[in-house]
Amino acid sequence: MAVKINIDICIGCGACVGTCPVGALSMDGDKSSCDESVCIECGACVATCPVSAIEL
Repeated sequence: MAVKINIDICIGCGACVGTCPVGALSMDGDKSSCDESVCIECGACVATCPVSAIEL
């Protein structure tokens, strides 16, 4: 299972997108989105999110 992004909390800063080592994260409008088929569950995005909108 890939990371889960709570779009109600996500502020759309894009910090997670730049930290994903496999490019699984992208911006979908003004919110972050995860491509589950690419995500390796490394947790880099979880540690980077300033509002804790991402969890494994």
